[in-house]
Amino acid sequence: MKIKALLLALSLTSAFSFAQDKVKYSKEDIKKMEQYLFNEGFPGPSTKKISTIIMKDGTVNKGFCNDIETKKGQIYGISIKDSATKKQMVFNADNVSEMYIYPTKLAKILKVGKHVTNVRSLSTKKLSKNTTDGQIQFVNQTVSLKNKKDDKEFLMQLINPEFSEIISVYHDPRAKETSGMTVGFGMQLGGGLAKSFYVKKGEKVLWLHKDDFEDNYDFLFGDNAEFMKKYPKKSVEWGFFSFLVNEYTEMTNG
Repeated sequence: MKIKALLLALSLTSAFSFAQDKVKYSKEDIKKMEQYLFNEGFPGPSTKKISTIIMKDGTVNKGFCNDIETKKGQIYGISIKDSATKKQMVFNADNVSEMYIYPTKLAKILKVGKHVTNVRSLSTKKLSKNTTDGQIQFVNQTVSLKNKKDDKEFLMQLINPEFSEIISVYHDPRAKETSGMTVGFGMQLGGGLAKSFYVKKGEKVLWLHKDDFEDNYDFLFGDNAEFMKKYPKKSVEWGFFSFLVNEYTEMTNG
């Protein structure tokens, strides 16, 4: 009898703990949490708008960016024509602290077109994020590519500049996307979510893949008890990530 009572008590405790770990959200809540708040990654610069390159020594260079040298998606060199002298200048990415460039019109058109043909994107991604004339910010960060390579400095695109005070999220140019299903008239149902980002919190920068999201949840959000109670890791999913970073930032900053 004592053993049965003990097992029953353990069962009830486990059920209670599980209930605490799960939160049921309304359809309206889920729709809000699925809203994609990160900026999109763009493949190339506009040659008609002035870009700004800030060197590690503080020197500021402004000009028309006409070439960005990349290898496996990472930036190694930037070429600009000085806006005042018209002199061609080439910069090694290792010497650049920050860079602000404009996306090409073609890149913006292609991005918008992609989302118009994706049913999920139409409801969750803000097209203003794809059509804005705002600059794209790149920041020099020391990272281990895919958490496998030796630490090295790279210029990485910050995709949450409006809410990056605590957690900075950087575009992974080699990220794969979740798959969906093609329906009539070339429309894609679901899919289209990046499977990985580079994320910085404090002094730690990691490559965050969707499969490792739950394992890193406590590192990202665990220092805010109120947030963890409202959004326990057993109740959320990868598609909520941008919302969660923004919500965590707002709740932490008060």
